[in-house]
Parts: sequence; C-alpha cells; structure tokens
Amino acid sequence: MWYRWDMNAAIKNILERVAAWPEEDQEELAALAREIEARRTGVYALSDDEKAAIDAARRSGLASDGEVAAFWNRYGFE
Repeated sequence: MWYRWDMNAAIKNILERVAAWPEEDQEELAALAREIEARRTGVYALSDDEKAAIDAARRSGLASDGEVAAFWNRYGFE
C-alpha cells in the first residue's frame, strides 16, 4: 500500500491490518471515518446502504418530496 509520507505511524499500521478484517468491521471503520470527515468538512457523504435506504423511503409513499421539504423548511433547513 502507498500512504502519504506525513501520515501518522499508528494510522499506517492499522490501515495495513484492516485488509484482513471481516467486511462488517471494515464497514464500521469506513462509517466512523465518514463521520470524522463530515465533521471536518461540513459535508457528509452517504454510504451505498444509506442511499438505498433513502431511495426505499422515497418509494414507500409515507411522505412526498414536497412534504419532506416543507417539514425541513419549517425547522430552518433547506
């Protein structure tokens, strides 16, 4: 693997071992990393599972896109 020269040694070490972890544990680490990145940048990148859940919810008919937008707008989110 190739890493940035200024990466923390502990991070380099753990990333080398992550490849041997079970898929579930790798996903958990990825989710934690996305949360940290979102906190640092203010932008959250959805995982494939989250995107699928949103798509399923939109198709469920529980609330239209307009109803959801109105809800968020009511609380100051656009």
